[in-house]
Amino acid sequence: MNIRSILAVTDLSAHGNRTVERAALLAVEHDALLKMMYAPAAGGLRVDAAGSLAKLSSEVAATHGVLVKNVAKAAERLEDVVDEASWVDLVVLEHAYERTATAFFHGQPFERLLRLAGCPVLVTRLPARTKYTRILVAVNFTPAAKDLVKLASSLNSAAEVEVFHALVSGLTEGKLRYASVSEDIIKSYRQECTRQALDGMRWLTDSWDARRNHLRSTIGHGDPARQTATQQQCTMAELLVVGKRKSSALQDFIFGSMAKRVLERSTGDVLIVPHDARASTRAVDMPGSALAKERMREAPLRIGKEAL
Repeated sequence: MNIRSILAVTDLSAHGNRTVERAALLAVEHDALLKMMYAPAAGGLRVDAAGSLAKLSSEVAATHGVLVKNVAKAAERLEDVVDEASWVDLVVLEHAYERTATAFFHGQPFERLLRLAGCPVLVTRLPARTKYTRILVAVNFTPAAKDLVKLASSLNSAAEVEVFHALVSGLTEGKLRYASVSEDIIKSYRQECTRQALDGMRWLTDSWDARRNHLRSTIGHGDPARQTATQQQCTMAELLVVGKRKSSALQDFIFGSMAKRVLERSTGDVLIVPHDARASTRAVDMPGSALAKERMREAPLRIGKEAL
């Protein structure tokens, strides 16, 4: 998917503005429209929110040379973010953990947003001082995995990208031992699982000849969420990219969500991509399109080095 527009949601605090800085760096990489939306913190609406958001947008436009547009309406409810997310290709949120009945039964804000908006959500933890230099992509071997690797690679063409898959053959091996299956058969089963995983990795990475020096693959063993988070910490990857199957709130409540478990264990930023991620409803950026006209209207906010 092409990232042509990004929504950064901030409460205008120092931590909240990390989302804006990270979104701005991604907007530079993709020459994308950056939209900024104010979401009140638990203390309630700030009286000076509109003015502070306008000042922040001017600073971001001047510093990064990107096109910035402020969302006039504050995000007092998650539905407000969902409405705006339908017009963008990526939403950037600060990492926050809700302890409410809604979060318990229906999922954390990022889960509800994924379910309702259907676009990728980047949850930030780290200061956004530079572009991502190390990216870890957790994959299975479904058709959606190739899109996941492609998206991760597009976030910074110079980044080192590691594709990671965790084998879960151990559970089956335990069942085989319980059924008194011989160790030779179990060993053969383990080797076959490894062979299939290696074939899957080749299928994912062989088409990336142009950036082979920056792309590598690793296979782990054990619980996928735990092993993925551990691998992210070992490699010190600033960003972890993970896919999420389409599911209801009830399914996630009963069976759990790998994306949620990974986010709980990760120490870096996490980009969660729905397997059925849709492009924004905004028209293609062609002459005469809505986005092209919006770029023309907002041109004064693009203050790059060429304007100095």
